[in-house]
Amino acid sequence: MASEQIAPATQTVSTTHVLAPAPPSTRYFESSRPIRTGDVDAEYRLRLDGIARYLQDIGADNLTAHGFDKTDPLWIVRRTVIDVHRPAIWPDRIHLRRWCTAHSTRWSAMRVQLTTEEDALIETEGFWINIGADSGMPARISDGLLESLGRSTDEHRLRWKPWLPAGPPDADDREDRERAFHLRATDIDPFNHVNNTTYWHAVEECLADRPDLIAAPYRAVVEHLSPIFARDHVRLHAETDDSSLSVWFLVEGEVRAVARVGRL
Repeated sequence: MASEQIAPATQTVSTTHVLAPAPPSTRYFESSRPIRTGDVDAEYRLRLDGIARYLQDIGADNLTAHGFDKTDPLWIVRRTVIDVHRPAIWPDRIHLRRWCTAHSTRWSAMRVQLTTEEDALIETEGFWINIGADSGMPARISDGLLESLGRSTDEHRLRWKPWLPAGPPDADDREDRERAFHLRATDIDPFNHVNNTTYWHAVEECLADRPDLIAAPYRAVVEHLSPIFARDHVRLHAETDDSSLSVWFLVEGEVRAVARVGRL
């Protein structure tokens, strides 16, 4: 789900950051599912929005499997990182492993590895924020879930650090590079925010002009700065170079989210 606003940090982390390796098998949550035709493109490749949907689903399944859907049911994502080393192809069955690489008392960094028997490999990481059911604001994670998260990591002081530039570069033809992105009623989540997967729909739309960038391996990142709501009019500002695509999500000129896709 899309993210609430958090005060920005001053330090920026390189998008070449290496994701943490998997822990011992007893310390991660596993599930599997068939890839559906509704989640693939014309080349049968599992799309980025499909991957994001699977990440949401395994997160919910992970909470339910251990009873934490009762104590910590609501989460929003601040950043999603997707490293496609070898794409998953329909009709593969995809296997997911999920574990925590770092956490604080209100948020956690959750890794999910996606593989198939046909040798696909997709590595992901999400910065997830626990939301209070009554307050609608970031809330302390329950003691039981904190103990569970700590079984796969010794990093208990996770802090937010942005990876992507918060605003598009100044240019005389900036408005000419923008396009409208129309929201649908089905894009809205229970917080009245645009659902996380919808941002990836926009990224895929922009990638239609740069199919060369999704020749694996590549990294795709979406960072949320503040929510996009149901009635907002969204415009996309895209910039490309030889090896990357950057997309800014604008509402009345304000940047609400940033995405980048680039070769690894």
